[in-house]
Amino acid sequence: MAVLNLFKVSMLLTLISNVKLGPWSQKQGVPGQCNNIECPTYDVVYSGDGYEIRVYNSSMWATTSSIDDISFVDATSTGFLQLFKYIQGGNSYNQQIEMTAPVLTEIVPSDGPFCESSFLVSFYVPKKNQPDPPPANGITIQKWGQTYVAVRQFSGFVTDLMVGVEAAALSSSLSGTIWADAIKESHAGETTTVYTVAQYNSPFEFDNRVNEIWFKFNM
Repeated sequence: MAVLNLFKVSMLLTLISNVKLGPWSQKQGVPGQCNNIECPTYDVVYSGDGYEIRVYNSSMWATTSSIDDISFVDATSTGFLQLFKYIQGGNSYNQQIEMTAPVLTEIVPSDGPFCESSFLVSFYVPKKNQPDPPPANGITIQKWGQTYVAVRQFSGFVTDLMVGVEAAALSSSLSGTIWADAIKESHAGETTTVYTVAQYNSPFEFDNRVNEIWFKFNM
């Protein structure tokens, strides 16, 4: 209870005092890709050393069925092809949908080496389609309420090895903070901590690539 109260007080003080963002957001900030295509909106409530805390407003996502694979790259490719077919008109309305960013891959890590992890790949539904998103076989529409996310940003093409390294780096940056306590409480009972990779670029873009590791949590 004391930790929860401290968490709420700290959050309130951060919002009221309009804290200036630290080095993380000054260097990288909102991905530039969101100047060209639609992205979900969020507010930054705290910026720390190597991480940022965001709160995403209500948003809607088209999500694949669970994909079991030993490779993040292969699973994301499989899921993205399903979503690309969906936005190109492969849905019950035969409706084309504008591309958005980021593409999310939620990872439920395996609890042993050489075991398959579970992956869910999601596409942000544009606002104009959210009142009536087209249904499709194998695609679920998820509506998020207010969602808190701890974020670490990194560049380059995402590899299987990179995902684990970046997730561990985010966890290390958060260690000892009230955010780590909130994340731990939100993921209590999980055998392995679920986390998400957000990718903002087309596979054909080689420069200025922006990726993020997300730990979602509840207040």
